[in-house]
Amino acid sequence: MSEQTRILLVEDNPDNHEIFRTILEHFGFEVHHAWTAEEGLEMVGRVVPRVILMDIGLPGMDGVSATRILKSDPATAGIPVLAITAHALTEDRNRALEAGFDAYLTKPIEPKEVVAAVMRWTGPPQPDPGQGSGG
Repeated sequence: MSEQTRILLVEDNPDNHEIFRTILEHFGFEVHHAWTAEEGLEMVGRVVPRVILMDIGLPGMDGVSATRILKSDPATAGIPVLAITAHALTEDRNRALEAGFDAYLTKPIEPKEVVAAVMRWTGPPQPDPGQGSGG
């Protein structure tokens, strides 16, 4: 898979994790998963995702705090971070955007909306140039 298709999903709900992972993989994305913000922060340097899908209501450190850390580090500041959250109030949205989130998606969310949001930042997944189409 190319770097362009690499997604980091930081989501603690197993059902949401499975839904988002399945639909993103169906559309050709390579999905890496973290259950906590701390795990996501540790993984980001290793995985180097094109986009991060970050739940806000995580156990331990919340997604807003994790995003502030990502956006304050020059090595990760340019990675788009998309909030996926059940917090739908205007003040929640404003707090998240002020923390550096690049988009704010509220649950319940249609899985294809998640794909569309990711594609706004990545474009459609492209085949890896090293993987010829055969012949």
